[in-house]
Amino acid sequence: MENTLSARFVLHLQSKNFSPHTLRAYGADLAEVDAYLAAQKLAPEQFFLHKNLRAYLALITEKNSKKNTVLRKISVLRSFAKYLLKQGIIQINPFKLLPLPKRERLLPKFLTEAETGRLLDTAANQGKMPARDKALFELIYSSGLRRSEVTGLSISDIDLNLGVVRVMGKGSKERLVPITDAAIDAVKGYLAARPAYDGKSPLFLNRLGGRLTGDGLAYLIKNITIKANLARRVTPHSLRHSFATHMLNNGCDLRSLQEMLGHKSLAATQVYTHVSLERLKKVYGDSHPRSTEGK
Repeated sequence: MENTLSARFVLHLQSKNFSPHTLRAYGADLAEVDAYLAAQKLAPEQFFLHKNLRAYLALITEKNSKKNTVLRKISVLRSFAKYLLKQGIIQINPFKLLPLPKRERLLPKFLTEAETGRLLDTAANQGKMPARDKALFELIYSSGLRRSEVTGLSISDIDLNLGVVRVMGKGSKERLVPITDAAIDAVKGYLAARPAYDGKSPLFLNRLGGRLTGDGLAYLIKNITIKANLARRVTPHSLRHSFATHMLNNGCDLRSLQEMLGHKSLAATQVYTHVSLERLKKVYGDSHPRSTEGK
């Protein structure tokens, strides 16, 4: 992808502070586009002609069984097309009149409160850096942080006296999120065991003393999940989903949750209402005159 328009586009996204995870995903999808252009002997401006674009979309739809994977690839192409329009390389937005499939609404996968407790307990007592792992897992679950948000934290971003963490979210949008007492105590314990540091130092370090990366966090959570004997796949986002679901189950309102999660629209937060069945059943059991549940 070197010296191609798609490589320049990825560099443009990097300058906009897109997360490393997002940049890798865009790079992988655009590498497929570059390979297709080379095989078909097409220039980018030819590729985005209606007929050629439809042929490529038909190809990726045939190759990918999951609708949301296809939609992600289309989203990358739309962003790329907008970039080329601004650069004057293409003259018309090819997606304006192109019908697109609707996104599948997938319910977030989350842990129960008991499973979350087991995961946090295991993190605090297993592995080579238990103080760090305890603080890390407690903080993600306490505040619903994304993978890039928690690994991007510096020590100055967390105020243990006020009980808040300053998070740089998507689109370089900053927000303040509360922290639980358990997370505050865990971070204090971790910092007490750390070598000398200043406010600019990364909050979470890897075993070599550098900043913990997103891939390092994913690997760590996978291992702790195995040690906790949880018979399911758990990712950094699983803890974020669990935070959101448990908050709703325990009475948090949607607007407050939206602010804590850093969602741009309330619609993105509303998906959690579909998985908050525990709270729904409790309200039903407490309210319906013919129900014996909760009485």
